Amino acid sequence: MSALKWQGWLVGLVVLAGLLVFAPLGLYVWASGDPPPSAVPPAVAESVRVTGCRIDPASRRVVAGVEASGQGSYVVTVEFRDSEDPQPGTRSAQSLVKIPGVTPATPEQAEAIGPIWPPATTPWCGIADYSLAD
Repeated sequence: MSALKWQGWLVGLVVLAGLLVFAPLGLYVWASGDPPPSAVPPAVAESVRVTGCRIDPASRRVVAGVEASGQGSYVVTVEFRDSEDPQPGTRSAQSLVKIPGVTPATPEQAEAIGPIWPPATTPWCGIADYSLAD
């Protein structure tokens, strides 16, 4: 067999090995791209809401008041941004807060502590997601 034929086989095997290694990696990166914008369920407006959004003067952290009504215990994801409309490709800070023992008669309240906020900017606080905890 000539040397040129061996080189052709070698190049073909290297290309095949590269495809076997990098094709799954490329598919993984492609599939794990930016998630679709999460739509907060319509029931959020009825059962979980943000009651306040302020900056704590001592720590400069954002504090969001959260209220839950209904039945059960809630785990709420609160989102902190510069504006109500998210900028494409940016990630916002999030915080989890657990609100246990909610009954239909009395709504429960809790506070979500966010990141240290830069001076001269107004934070926006909102519900990113929530779920009933067992």
